[in-house]
Amino acid sequence: MDTTPISASLEFTLRLARAQATLVRRLDQVLGGYHGISFSDFMLLHYLNRSPGGRLRRVDLAERQGLTASGVTRTLLPLEKIGLVERQQDPRDARVAYAAITGTGRELLNNATTVAEQISKELLRSCPAAQFDDLSNALALIAGMNASNS
Repeated sequence: MDTTPISASLEFTLRLARAQATLVRRLDQVLGGYHGISFSDFMLLHYLNRSPGGRLRRVDLAERQGLTASGVTRTLLPLEKIGLVERQQDPRDARVAYAAITGTGRELLNNATTVAEQISKELLRSCPAAQFDDLSNALALIAGMNASNS
C-alpha cells in the first residue's frame, strides 16, 4: 500500500469530488422519486428561472451546467417534450435560440425546490452553518462563478 502524502489541495479536490457524487446521487434519487426529474434537470430549470425573462441562450446554459452545447440540447429535449421548457427564437437574430422555462416548469421547480432544500439540509446537517458562506465562496471561485451565473 502506497502511503505517499498528497497535498492539501489534492486532498480537498478528492473530497470535493466524493461529496459531489454523494449529493448528486441523493438528489437524483429524491427528485426523481417525487418529481420525475434529475438533479441536473433541476439545476437547468433553476438557472432558467433565475435568468431575465426566464430564458437563456443555450451556450450560456451550457456554461452554467458545465456541459457542451450539444449536451445541453440533449438535456433539454426530454424537458421540452413534457412541457417544462420551450425553445424561443430571437426576433432580431434567427441564428440565436433560447431555452425558456414554462409556467409548468416554474411550478414543478417551486415544488422541487422544497424537496431539494430538505435534502440539502439533511446532507449538510453535520456541517457548521458558520462555514457555509466561506465554503460557498471558495466553491464559486473554483467554478468561476459570480452573482450573474450562480
